[in-house]
Amino acid sequence: MPRLEDYKVVFVAAGLIGVLLFAYPTLSLVIHLPGGEKFSELWILGPEHMAENYPFNVTAGHSYTVYVGVGNQMGSSTYYVVYVKFGNQTEPLPNATAGIPSPLPPLYEYRFFLQNARTWEAPLTFSFLEVLFSNGQSLVKSLTINDVVFNVDKLTSWDTEKNGDYYQLLMELWIYNVESNATIFYNRYVSLWLNMTETV
Repeated sequence: MPRLEDYKVVFVAAGLIGVLLFAYPTLSLVIHLPGGEKFSELWILGPEHMAENYPFNVTAGHSYTVYVGVGNQMGSSTYYVVYVKFGNQTEPLPNATAGIPSPLPPLYEYRFFLQNARTWEAPLTFSFLEVLFSNGQSLVKSLTINDVVFNVDKLTSWDTEKNGDYYQLLMELWIYNVESNATIFYNRYVSLWLNMTETV
């Protein structure tokens, strides 16, 4: 017949497990276990803050608004830069495989700190001031982004397969790297393809 002393270890272990389960909510405030993957998100929403109704057929003299958003799941507050770039249909997007940003020069930027598990969102309003059409080509001479004017002189040719004069408005996510003491491309980008049309 087993004696009470034989169950002593079982009682002590069960008691310790019970104490740890009871104290877990308090311990979790002090002890941080390694979490899952750390990452950041970048997105564009349409004018109604939805993933729809994005501007596509655009004309000079009209204003268009989308919303740029970033989500921080890095485990700590993080400093971000979102660069806005503009190019024609043949200019390169970032290279996701090599982690290289687009060589297009940034026109506009958003800079902000974001706490962990928080999101940031801002409007991006753009319009084309001067667009010329001639001989199957269109030339965007200037555009505005959030009321700032940029001279871009971007030329594109009529795309016979897709029937349009295509440009892209590109947003890249950059993040502050403590080790290099610099902002680096975080290999996240989104773009809007825009078909420039003549005003009739």
